[in-house]
Order: sequence, then C-alpha cells, then structure tokens
Amino acid sequence: MAEPRPGLALRFQRPFLAARPLRSLPWPELEESLRTAPDSALLADILHKTILHPLCVKYPPSAKYRRCFLTELIKKHESTAAEPLDELYDALADVLKEGESTHCYKNYLLVLLLIVNSKPMVCADPPLPSRVLQPTGDCVSLCESTALISGGTTGLITWEAALHLAQWALENPGVFRGRTVLELGSGIGFTGIAICKACQPRTFIFSDCHPRVLRQLGENIQLNGFIPEPGGTWSIQTESQGQEVEGENCQNPKVIVAELDWGSVTEKQLLGLRADVVIAAVQHEYLQWHTHLGTSV
Repeated sequence: MAEPRPGLALRFQRPFLAARPLRSLPWPELEESLRTAPDSALLADILHKTILHPLCVKYPPSAKYRRCFLTELIKKHESTAAEPLDELYDALADVLKEGESTHCYKNYLLVLLLIVNSKPMVCADPPLPSRVLQPTGDCVSLCESTALISGGTTGLITWEAALHLAQWALENPGVFRGRTVLELGSGIGFTGIAICKACQPRTFIFSDCHPRVLRQLGENIQLNGFIPEPGGTWSIQTESQGQEVEGENCQNPKVIVAELDWGSVTEKQLLGLRADVVIAAVQHEYLQWHTHLGTSV
C-alpha cells in the first residue's frame, strides 16, 4: 500500500486557516491519495491541522465555512474503503450546534518561500506546489466581517490587494526596516500587521477614515500583540500632532492608528507625520480612487 503524499495535510492547513475559497484546496490530490492508500490516518491528520488546530479552535473561521469543509472531507472519506473516523462526524456535530455570526476569524500563516536557483522570498498565501515552503513562525489573526458590505463599508474584510501588497513587502523587508511607515487605507490591518511582525519598522502608522473600520483595526492590532499609542485613534488635523509621532515608546515597533481620509488629507498633514515610506493597497474595482491617492502622496 502506497504512503500518503508527504505534506498534503499542511497544504490544506494554510488556506483553510485563512478561509480561502474551498475550491482552492488540494481536493484532487486528496482523492488520488485515498484511492492509492484508503487510510483514515491521512484524513485524521488533515482534521487536526485544520478544524482541530489550536488557531482554529481559538480563532475559528465562520461556522458556514467549517461546515462546508467538513462536509466535503466526509464525502471524500465515505467514497473510499477507509475505516470509519468518528472524529470527523463529532467535529461536524459540534459545528452544526453553532449559530451563524456576523464576524469570523482568519489566520494567515507567513512562510518563507524558497525557489530553486532564486533568492528566498516570503509570502502570506500558499504558493504553487512545486515551491518549497519554510514557515517563519509568524501568523496574522484577524477578526473580519462575514459579509462583503457591513455597516455601510467594504472595509471590514481583507481584500486580495492587501494580500499581494503584504507579499511584496515581506519579500522586500529592507524597504521598511528601521523606518517610519504610513499605510493609507489600512482596513482591518493585514498588511500593516504582517510588516510589523516581519519587516522591523521603527514606527508603523495605520490609517483609515471609517469609524467601524478604525475600531476593528485597533482590536486586530491588539489581537496580534501590538498596543497602539495611548489616547485612542489619532486625528490628523495639525502638523504639531504629527510631531508627537516621534515620542518615546518602549514597544518595537511603535504602532499608531490614525483617522485619515486620503481623499481629503493635505500635504501639510502628511508631512507632519514624517513618514519615510508611504504604502497603500487599492483593489482593482476602486482604481478611480487613485486620483485622490496621487494627490495625497
């Protein structure tokens, strides 16, 4: 009997914890492995690296997502001659007892991406199977809305643009190391938190303009072990406020949450923040905002 493919359970783990679309998970490889070696041990391994993983237990994806995942996993199990696996059905029963919530968690495992005959790179999302992964040990956990639009904003979810910007940033940590970084339109914080964990900035200024987004952003920053500057959300109004950014703080990096609308912020206000690097992730659907962004920067 052939052995299950090594690392297959880990290839389920990363996209599952980040609640990536279920269709992106390696179901075909699982089917092939089960046909070759109908052993429930592989399914148990996948279960423990996903549904029963400590991160999922503490910060679970939506009940709907976990229910659909377990249903598909059970279908794969029942289509083989593998021995019954009670853990699968127990896990599904537990999820079915849960009610739906307006919020869920997503956990993004950061990994070192090694490519043959190329320099090491870091990414926040699972790369192609042919590439070699080395976990960095860092994880970004976020509380997000389960709806695309919530509270009159689309800013309570992590957009693809934030994932791509974070990947680029983590591939180029020298751009941020030891510098003051301003992120325009931080949303709920994925890119900035990833940079704070992996790129060693001196100060990171998160910014957004929607009250609910700013509140969730602050909670996510603290969820990941950083404490924003005291006094709540900074209001970018005068140059003198920006000078306070340079105050003493024992945390490394120093983290600030600023209320800032890149459509109306002035050059004087931006200069007051004294940022060395300014970044922003803009989803393709909102490219018309680039005119405001260009004016701001």
